[in-house]
Amino acid sequence: MLNNWPELLQDTRKASAGFAEPNPGMMKAFQGLNAAQGSNGALDAKTRELIALAVAVTTRCDSCIAAHVAAARKAGVTAAELSDALGTAIALNAGAAYIYSVRAMDAFSQFEEA
Repeated sequence: MLNNWPELLQDTRKASAGFAEPNPGMMKAFQGLNAAQGSNGALDAKTRELIALAVAVTTRCDSCIAAHVAAARKAGVTAAELSDALGTAIALNAGAAYIYSVRAMDAFSQFEEA
């Protein structure tokens, strides 16, 4: 077991009070953003959570992974669906690394040797 994910989620929620107390406006705005997400009904809960988990992996956010795995379970996401979505995240990260490697090579070619 890499992490105790339910405990991580619980600890994150408890720790968020340390941010919310001195900055309630920001916390209210963040909660509003989360509440508004998906409000147009174009995507079902499973699809939204699969997207959220792929993004959580690409942004390396453990607390996001914990929160969205919990929500994905409630939405009925299967292990096969999650694995497929995460495979997309892996492929995208590899693609991003490739593109930024091309950019680095391009930058290298624009600088003359000293």
